Order: sequence, then C-alpha cells, then structure tokens
Amino acid sequence: MKKKKCAQSFGIIGLGRFGMALAISLTQAGKEVVVIDINESKVREIRQYTDYAFVVPDLNMETLQESGIQNCDVVVVCIGEKIDICILTTMRVVEMGVPRVIAKAISPEVGAVLEKLGAEVVYPERDMALLLGKKLVSNNFLDYISLDNSVEIRQIKVPDSLVGHLVQELDIRKEYGLNIIAIENERNTNIEVSPQYRLEKEDVIVVIGKVNNIDRFEENM
Repeated sequence: MKKKKCAQSFGIIGLGRFGMALAISLTQAGKEVVVIDINESKVREIRQYTDYAFVVPDLNMETLQESGIQNCDVVVVCIGEKIDICILTTMRVVEMGVPRVIAKAISPEVGAVLEKLGAEVVYPERDMALLLGKKLVSNNFLDYISLDNSVEIRQIKVPDSLVGHLVQELDIRKEYGLNIIAIENERNTNIEVSPQYRLEKEDVIVVIGKVNNIDRFEENM
C-alpha cells in the first residue's frame, strides 16, 4: 500500500478482541488500515472492512515489510498476552521507522520495556477498569482524560444543589485548586466561562486539576 500524505494510515498487528475492535473502528471512520495476524479465520473476518489484511506465519522483519506496514503513519501492536512476541514485534516496527508506534501492555513492567523501545503504551483493561470505577463511585462523573498520574480533565454533571448558583460562588479555584475550562449543555460548549454565569439543569462542568482535588470537589457537591 502506498502511503498517502493527506490521510493518516494505520497498521494493526494482532487481531484479538482489542485489535479487531480497533481495526473495525478505524475502517468505519474511513481510514486506510493494514492488518496482519497469524490466524487465517480472523484475517478473513476483517477483510470485509479492509483490503489490506494479511496472514503472516511469523512476525519477522521480512514479513512485516512485505505487508507494507512500514508505510503507515501509526502502527498499533495488539499482542498483549505473548510478551516476548509483543516486545520483539514492537522493536522491529520501531526500527522500521514508523512515525508513531503504540503497543498494548498487560503489566507496568512490560509497559516500561515497550516505552524504552520507543513505543507509546496503552493498558486497555486497566483503563476501562479505572473508568468503570470512577463511574461507580460518582453519580455526577461522565468522562475524563488523564494527563499524568495526578492531573485530569474531568466532566462533571451539575447536581441539583448547584443549579442556579453563579460560577464565582463555587470558588473552585481558591477552595480546590481547580480551573473550569468549559461548560457544556445540549445547546453548546462555552469555553469562555464568565464568573457571572448561572448554572443550569443539565449543565456539565469541565474542570482541570489534580485528581484528589477533583474527587474532593465532587464529594462536597
């Protein structure tokens, strides 16, 4: 496959549940996707979504290059369970000069090795567990983006107790060290939040700050 300059192209190595779902999601978004796996039935299944699906008996440098995966802008290595193959494959893809390599890891130890090789690391099961945990302990929590281990951007639905209050009355920066970066509702997203804005039912506050401060703010709400 020839690399296109205008549109990103993606490579997926490994068609487990994570890799299959990711490949389908990208193709349905209109992206060009190269997929490789050793399992012929899985490759047949994904061919209804992409023409660039290949069965490879061995993930060595030669077979990787034959698939054309080195021409992708982003390659995601989705081989979490077979640690040795995951590490070797990630190393080869990095060596091939792919601009962005992302690898699935099943533990922090494996993740540390993959990062040293030059890959970005994702922990799908851990991340989903964190998301579910946050939703279970908070009635107002909607979604979040983790910036590092201590800082998040989080969406919080305005509870009934705060409806009608002015933003300045929350005193969120002084009391909690948080900043409101947007207020969302069904009509629009306001990123220039006035201290005089009066909170409405169904509003969603988007805040940025340390995780423990956001947790404290939610508890006090």
